[in-house]
Amino acid sequence: MLEIKAPLTDADWKAYYALRFNVLREPWNQPLGSEVLADEDQAIHAIAVSGEKVVGVARMHESAVNQGQVRCVAIATAAQGKGIGKAIIAYLEEKAAQKGWKEIVLEARENAVPFYQAIGYAIVAESYLLFGEIQHYRMKKALNLPG
Repeated sequence: MLEIKAPLTDADWKAYYALRFNVLREPWNQPLGSEVLADEDQAIHAIAVSGEKVVGVARMHESAVNQGQVRCVAIATAAQGKGIGKAIIAYLEEKAAQKGWKEIVLEARENAVPFYQAIGYAIVAESYLLFGEIQHYRMKKALNLPG
């Protein structure tokens, strides 16, 4: 069974950062520690737990008035394509709606653009090139808030 929740224990946090490093930094020879951002204490964090194992992670922070930004989405390689990313983004969208945020933005790696388009995000602009090789695209989704 898949559970999406905030990381609470030391073990949760250790697994959270380990997965971010293994998926988003290590393949590009980035140093350990580069997966931790300066504003982690101001972000909403999510982990996907299957059994006892953390198989997906992401974070979101307020990037402008009524706007959240999703960053550092990482799904374990063996767990990709199984709806985990979709469940994590739905969790973060729900948290954003609870805060009254009207939209979410993100910078998607080129290979993730079809995933985000499938769940309602649209490309706004070509963005930056990470590590000199990973093209990113700025994407946005309006949240349908009640009322």
